[in-house]
Amino acid sequence: MMKQPQAQRLTLRPQRLDGPRGGPSASALDGAPKTASFAAIDFETADYGSDSACAVGVVRVEGGRIAKRYQALIRPPRSAFQFTYIHGITWEQVSLEPTFGQLWPRLREAIGEVQFLAAHNARFDRKVLETCCLCAQTALPRLPFVCTVELARRTWKIFPTKLPMVCEHLGIELNHHQALSDAEACARIVLAALETGWRHDSSPARTA
Repeated sequence: MMKQPQAQRLTLRPQRLDGPRGGPSASALDGAPKTASFAAIDFETADYGSDSACAVGVVRVEGGRIAKRYQALIRPPRSAFQFTYIHGITWEQVSLEPTFGQLWPRLREAIGEVQFLAAHNARFDRKVLETCCLCAQTALPRLPFVCTVELARRTWKIFPTKLPMVCEHLGIELNHHQALSDAEACARIVLAALETGWRHDSSPARTA
């Protein structure tokens, strides 16, 4: 039986942008295309509803390097949390946070003007983004998604392809189910794939 973690207050602090945190080294990333522009995104949800985003992390890459990190807690539409045992987030921690609609201008700015979005198991994060935008009556970014599950399978033949396993294979630091850490790990998977010669515009790893 999995022990449910004790609720604790989450403090989201700005992250340093002056160097890699595991994964491909700065010199290795010199091989990534300088025109690569994408944003990796990760959502945590309160329950099974795709409208229940309670945390988001975004890591934007420009010119083959990390240019922006953004994270935020979100107040979902329901107070009953079913997945606290996974991510540690409780209603008490988000009850005074902005809703998705209130947060959206900052989130959209963090995503920026990129070529594509990336996520690990992109169907999940794409569905959360689509549903939350629909419920908030905001315009959905018209950007293709790249799934790093498919990317890892096709590039390095990694099976099983859960995020911790891919990160272990590539030497990427990870605090799993912390939205910003998951998003950064996803970004570094894409950067590592770009260095092998993968290109997003001709990839079967795209999901939309």
